[in-house]
Amino acid sequence: MSYFDSAYIAKFYVDEPESDAIRRLAESLGRAHCSALGRIEVTSVFHRKWREGAFTDGEFREVSAQFTDDCAAGLWTWLAVTDSLIASTAESLRTLSKTITIRSADALHLVCAREHALRRVYTNDRHMLLAAGAFGVEAVAADVP
Repeated sequence: MSYFDSAYIAKFYVDEPESDAIRRLAESLGRAHCSALGRIEVTSVFHRKWREGAFTDGEFREVSAQFTDDCAAGLWTWLAVTDSLIASTAESLRTLSKTITIRSADALHLVCAREHALRRVYTNDRHMLLAAGAFGVEAVAADVP
């Protein structure tokens, strides 16, 4: 089982240089997990693209509808953000070395993966790639087999 951060899921829908590799990876894995927070983050990416003019009104509606349909079909498995997960993330940050840079939501993604025994996290976020080991998971980019 695998974990995609929200940026990877968004790239599944948005044409960017890594998108084809991410689509192939998602298809080969068959199912990817992500924190429920990721669902909001992905939708936010679509909204930002629309706001910035990268999506027309129709494209925004189309990609949003496709994402909603894929969520309903189970392509993405959303993992609950519980009080326990929040507490575990806060504790992980409290004990993290000061040499590690990580955003709070990215820490939540890493802890969510760890807490659900999803040891491989797919991301292209350089901070997550560098910090993953400190959270007990492996982070890899799409072009890494």
